[in-house]
Amino acid sequence: AGMGDSGVFTSPEVAKAFDFAAEERIYKWWESQGYFKPNFERGSDPFVVSMPPPNVTGSLHMGHAMFVTLEDIMVRYHRMRGRPTLWLPGTDHAGIATQLVVERMLAAEGIKRVDLGREEFTKRVWEWKEKYGGTITNQIKRLGASCDWTRERFTLDAQLSRAVVEAFVRLHEKGLIYQGSYMVNWSPNLQTAVSDLEVEYSEEPGALYHIKYRVAGGSRSDYLTIATTRPETLFGDTAVAVHPEDERYSKYIGKQAIVPMTYGRHVPIISDKYVDKDFGTGVLKISPGHDHNDYLLARKLGLPILNIMNKDGTLNEVAGLYCGLDRFEARKKLWSDLEETGLAVKKEAYTLRVPRSQRGGEIIEPLVSKQWFVTMEPLAEKALQAVEKGELTIMPERFEKIYDHWLSNIKDWCISRQLWWGHRIPVWYIVGKDCEEEYIVARSSEEALQKAREKYGKMLRLSGSRCS
Repeated sequence: AGMGDSGVFTSPEVAKAFDFAAEERIYKWWESQGYFKPNFERGSDPFVVSMPPPNVTGSLHMGHAMFVTLEDIMVRYHRMRGRPTLWLPGTDHAGIATQLVVERMLAAEGIKRVDLGREEFTKRVWEWKEKYGGTITNQIKRLGASCDWTRERFTLDAQLSRAVVEAFVRLHEKGLIYQGSYMVNWSPNLQTAVSDLEVEYSEEPGALYHIKYRVAGGSRSDYLTIATTRPETLFGDTAVAVHPEDERYSKYIGKQAIVPMTYGRHVPIISDKYVDKDFGTGVLKISPGHDHNDYLLARKLGLPILNIMNKDGTLNEVAGLYCGLDRFEARKKLWSDLEETGLAVKKEAYTLRVPRSQRGGEIIEPLVSKQWFVTMEPLAEKALQAVEKGELTIMPERFEKIYDHWLSNIKDWCISRQLWWGHRIPVWYIVGKDCEEEYIVARSSEEALQKAREKYGKMLRLSGSRCS
């Protein structure tokens, strides 16, 4: 109460009814007086919290309200104790989510991203961000978050973009960033790879398809029945596996199986303890190009990898007559054809664990693709040691087990995205028939050209822009 000159507090008594309009008035006064700014002249150790930046496309939900409340409690507590306190706010450019929002907006106007080109599309996204991007920031302010808004950041700000480039270059120099063709989570609608954290799993009703694979050179009674939830991937089969101790199939180990609907393509029948004798029929079709576990098994056993799918989720020429069909259309047609040819055994109801894109909602397709990765094991080891040595404290303490399990089982992180909106990987490719696959990692085009000429000689050119 008191302080009537400020126009903020007008009565020393607590009102019987809460005046919601007072919130905004008081908050603006706090901000105008600089109460949210850190006073480093106090000399004690500063207390600093970086706000996990919410997506610029977002609107406030309960998760935001919870973290804002918890962080604001900590920040105000330390500020009132006299410590220089900074709560740094900002928003995330949200590459996939924002590009998706703007593409949908353009689609309503009958415009496609590819029709505009990269430069014009990016310009449209920036325009959208300036017009609509402040919604969630204003909502966080309405919650009373005592952030220093004079320091607000956006993850595509120039200085942050420079930091991203610098981090990439340094990690690459240390051998912690590499390019390779590996199994990734592929979004057919967005046509980009997404990280494990951007995939959400849900239990949904589906089907388990039982299919005959005839044994090459055998009689009509010599066949293996496989059970799969994704029959369309059989075009990518490179082996059929059974458990080495499964007596039902031991006589077929070492022989060849004929993949249905592939004009008689043969694949080896192998044994491996990875196969679960009790799941389905105990026979596993191995499609290394379209299943994470099959991919790992194929790498261990040296099996070839076949890709049957285009980036948009349609089947490619490897699928023969099914080429050009959407993956789910191909599934229906294939099952119908298998029934006609007598290779369909049965189709039964089955609950599936379906991976869906956190952003677009479509079903994710495991796909082998050339991407950029961060080697996580040495980084995870340091993070684990930080907790063990007491350098990092996790509260509540029970979450240490989750932290430990996550980092102990972490896979290399796919950091590249096939997007136009976002940070660009600082890689330049050499133009010239003798080194088409060579690339240079650098902080700028000038540095890239200098590095390239030092390595390959002066008579060369670099591609005009960095890769996505």
